[in-house]
Amino acid sequence: MESFLIEVPMPSMGATVNELTVVTVKTAPGATVAKGQKLAELESDKSIFEFESPCDGTVRAILAAAGEVRASGTAFLHIETTDTSLKHLEAKAQGTGDRGQVTGKAAPSPDTRPPSPVIWTPRAQKLAQDAGLDPAKISDIEATGPGGRVSGDDVTRYLAKRQG
Repeated sequence: MESFLIEVPMPSMGATVNELTVVTVKTAPGATVAKGQKLAELESDKSIFEFESPCDGTVRAILAAAGEVRASGTAFLHIETTDTSLKHLEAKAQGTGDRGQVTGKAAPSPDTRPPSPVIWTPRAQKLAQDAGLDPAKISDIEATGPGGRVSGDDVTRYLAKRQG
């Protein structure tokens, strides 16, 4: 059976959730995945959940990194598969990802990766912005939320320290 490349979209979480934050990516280009395997952890404004592979195949490109906010339905990753039930997701171009990433490129080794960006929950981002702060410019906040994310409680403590 001949394989083809599919473009796996960010999931849709209903009418009120139109964007998701990538918390962690649990795979890399070149990895063989099984249907149902956990590929990433995503966060909506209400919950954190694990995103599973829709098929057996080989990951060819990851189009979103941890910390990125992506709209539901936008491209998340490319998988090479033989699962013809997913033919409707076939990728238009099979050479590169949407950020110029060459498909099949090996992931950097752990010791050469840049430091992970601070990941903010949507509530924490809103609290900081409501206080007139830019979350991208805050580097001295303690992140105590799940998976080392900055939570709303972290922002509240940070603001209290700044005032006192």
